[in-house]
Amino acid sequence: MQFSILIPTWNNLDFLKCCVESIRKNSVENHEILVYVNEGKDGSADWCKEEGLKFIHSEENVGVCTSLNALFQIATKDIICYANDDMYLCPNWDKPLIDEIEKIGHEKFYLSSTMVEPEETGNKCVLAPFPYGKSPSEFDEQGLLKALSNAKKKDWSGSTWPPNLMHWNMWEEIGGYGEEFSPGLYSDPDVSMKLWQNGVRIFKGIGESRAYHFMSKSTGRVKMNDGKKTFLKKWGVSSSWFVKTVLTQGEEYLGPLPEKAISPSLKDRIKGWLA
Repeated sequence: MQFSILIPTWNNLDFLKCCVESIRKNSVENHEILVYVNEGKDGSADWCKEEGLKFIHSEENVGVCTSLNALFQIATKDIICYANDDMYLCPNWDKPLIDEIEKIGHEKFYLSSTMVEPEETGNKCVLAPFPYGKSPSEFDEQGLLKALSNAKKKDWSGSTWPPNLMHWNMWEEIGGYGEEFSPGLYSDPDVSMKLWQNGVRIFKGIGESRAYHFMSKSTGRVKMNDGKKTFLKKWGVSSSWFVKTVLTQGEEYLGPLPEKAISPSLKDRIKGWLA
């Protein structure tokens, strides 16, 4: 089973090289790698061409949502995977995901790999701290892999973050990433909400599928959108309520999520009216 892996990048060539190399050497399948080059002042487009990668190049930064939607239009595989350019995908990262998809046996799922991060942030969905570098130049690959060989992580509930996977048909059904969230803040829970509204109840993070996240802060280089407000106005509930109460994000995965009405509280309705 092959994926179309969508990677937006913005003048982050060293990270992009590391990400693509990790996919090529650490995957059990020969996946399709698709790159959206924003600006590319660092030579990213030329590098993609030299590497024989399929890519789209924009002279300006169009943001994550627009980048992903454009890449989806040229994807050829049934499974769509979104990965950030500041991620190193660990050995055999794709095998547990493929096994899970085959076990599910239908299209209504949303899966995530488990991120491994150098710093502890309180996020119950990640493995941390694993301080093996915040950039490719200081990355201790062998140290990381040795440490991870003894690291245990149960499957967890509440898939939103990349690396994430859904079926091509589900992406088409929900219209991909909401460009009203451009350049991208809070577009992740919005995708999960749209999938929920379209009958998806499997939001599962796979503990044995790992991706080291350098935590490169591209968001610090651009003026971000007020995604929290946009989410609230769009859905009538806060994103924090949705991921915590409905998706039970970070809790141990116990199976498909139970039905739950998405009904805004009076407090959230008032917030939405005032937003």
